[in-house]
Amino acid sequence: SAAVQDAEICLLKSGELTLSVPFAVDDISGFGDSSRELFIKSSCYSTIPITMCAPGPTVTWTFTSEPKSISFSVVYRESTDTSLEQAKVLIPLTRCNSHKETIQGELKVRKAGEYTFIFDNSFSRFISKKVLYHLSLDKPVVYDGTDLL
Repeated sequence: SAAVQDAEICLLKSGELTLSVPFAVDDISGFGDSSRELFIKSSCYSTIPITMCAPGPTVTWTFTSEPKSISFSVVYRESTDTSLEQAKVLIPLTRCNSHKETIQGELKVRKAGEYTFIFDNSFSRFISKKVLYHLSLDKPVVYDGTDLL
């Protein structure tokens, strides 16, 4: 029997994508303190795929939405060639009251690959949403013993 697919994977396969904003690690480092804006049409979703070349860093995010809530999820694939069926849902699709409070989260990168942040507005039939988001990277500190010299 066919495995029941996660809602996130079904969304990525058959949902209507408004916008995809891919980032590399260097792009995130260049964010500074400013937020970026994502406009998500009603009944659609948007993605932010982040390509991580190596494990180790922690990706931190904050976002708000207006005029109402948005659903959020994070999905991982080893590479862009990996089929969606083999993608792993790291954070299940969660409806966030991001119009009332800033949503914060973080994710430790355990494997190189593509981490896709999904902002889903497919439940909203008439209202488009604006999401203000910010990403940052915390790289692990590697102790090299130089302070003993």
